[in-house]
Amino acid sequence: MTTSIPMEGTPAGGVAAYLTVGPEDAGTRLDKWLTEALAELDFDVSRSQVQQWIRAGYVKGRERLKPSNPVIPGDSYQVAVPPPEPIVLVPDDIPLDVVYEDDDVVVVNKPRGLVVHPGAGHLRGTVVNALLARGCPLSPLGGSLRPGVVHRIDKDTSGLVMFAKTDAAYYGLTRQLAAHTVERAYTAVVVGRVGPDTGTIDAPIGRDPHHRQRMAVVAHGKRAVTHFTVRERLPRHTHLDLRLETGRTHQIRVHLAYIGHPLVGDPVYGRPHPAIQGQALHARTLGFVHPRTGAWLRFAAPLPADLQGLLDELGATLLE
Repeated sequence: MTTSIPMEGTPAGGVAAYLTVGPEDAGTRLDKWLTEALAELDFDVSRSQVQQWIRAGYVKGRERLKPSNPVIPGDSYQVAVPPPEPIVLVPDDIPLDVVYEDDDVVVVNKPRGLVVHPGAGHLRGTVVNALLARGCPLSPLGGSLRPGVVHRIDKDTSGLVMFAKTDAAYYGLTRQLAAHTVERAYTAVVVGRVGPDTGTIDAPIGRDPHHRQRMAVVAHGKRAVTHFTVRERLPRHTHLDLRLETGRTHQIRVHLAYIGHPLVGDPVYGRPHPAIQGQALHARTLGFVHPRTGAWLRFAAPLPADLQGLLDELGATLLE
């Protein structure tokens, strides 16, 4: 369990994080556990940086702490997170398929293989850098590494992503996401023939206790709901339409693997496929209320060539 609130006495601009060890983390090294717990609070920090914080006394516990200390379920730690070093993002002249843009919002059809926003140690070559090169203003409310970012899709997922240019647009769009009123529909190709024509996967998602860099369906996770409809059953695969009700990390990938039908090409929850670089998942439809005008906007992105080629190779007959 983790919470994060401003705390008097932290370094200027810092934030206090209060973290409690869960039973699934018993015996994990303190530095490793803290790095992963802070990541869930959206602190983009490396394990080596956390080790420095422990040694510098920024982390408080019930005893003198070392990075190698094993954590015990029920123990709590207080982390005085120092403010991040100023980051200046560099514009990168990367071609973008911008499907909509006005003074408030921009919607991009992201190709597979392109990261949405910079991260620690990876400050170049993202959609955000490309938008900056276009002279696109982005709201700073998403953070220094994620200006304008309202939601994300994985690097190896293609499709529609929206960004906020203004603070008002950022608040308006993120409120819609929290209220589950944003329409997000995907198309996917999965391993095996899915039985029911329609269905709902309602299974909580959290950090995988055995592989901490992955997510998994776990009892203590956050509620996650994915709806699916069979578009076409192929000889050994299924072409699906999916709709997200919630938006957890790797939600579609985890849910489909959980029901025994991982995405074709998924290198983490399935296995790679020679016909596609990454998982066969495309964010096809995006709909939302414009945060200033109140108009309903809905966009659709055609399947990319690699995904269409995969479908052809697997024997699909329905036309898109």
